[in-house]
Amino acid sequence: MMAADIRVLIVDDDPHARALHSRFIAALDGFVVAATASTGTAAIEIGVRDDIDLILLDLRLPDVSGIEVLHRIRIGATSPPDVIVISSSRDQITVRQALAGRVAGYLIKPFSEEVFVSRLGVYRDERTVPDPNERDDELAQGEIDRLLQTNRIRVAAPQEPARQPKGISPLTLDRVRGALDPVSAASATDVAERCDMSRASARRYLDHLVSEGSVARSHRYGKRGRPEVLYRLAPGT
Repeated sequence: MMAADIRVLIVDDDPHARALHSRFIAALDGFVVAATASTGTAAIEIGVRDDIDLILLDLRLPDVSGIEVLHRIRIGATSPPDVIVISSSRDQITVRQALAGRVAGYLIKPFSEEVFVSRLGVYRDERTVPDPNERDDELAQGEIDRLLQTNRIRVAAPQEPARQPKGISPLTLDRVRGALDPVSAASATDVAERCDMSRASARRYLDHLVSEGSVARSHRYGKRGRPEVLYRLAPGT
């Protein structure tokens, strides 16, 4: 008998990210997008209904933190779904809080489709491991090793980044990235003011992020008819 599809709830306040992850899921065998949510409140309401198998959870939500969503679903659901965190948050406190919630994985944005597909493929394969509580016979060594492996938390990091060019500080790069969002575009002047740096420096860092693919660049005509360059976080970042 074929196993039923894994029913997935995608939780992200960015509509572009929800659409992107839905497309990735649609291309994967054994998964189906059962619902999406843009707020923590909606995620909790759906997550406790016991018809969701897996939640892809962003931690940065507009109303309730992802960590709070995780814990409230754990408490409220009769059969809590598995959770894979998909977030740009990588500070130790946040990661430790998520791991304490027994997440099945932690995928750091930004990531490629290949990384996403690989991680969910591993999760799908692990679900086929028999539950030892449902078996009366003894387990072989290989089966025990597999069970131990499935109980480990995996934090999937992005692919090894290329060495930053001269004059690009990783800390400043994070500050500039943090000054952007995926909805409201910002100019180099806007970013320079938010990060307390010169416009030329802001432009250099923004252009570097564009080359990495984590920031999208667009143009519009300013008040004097001159084209103005705008930046926003790329979908899935």
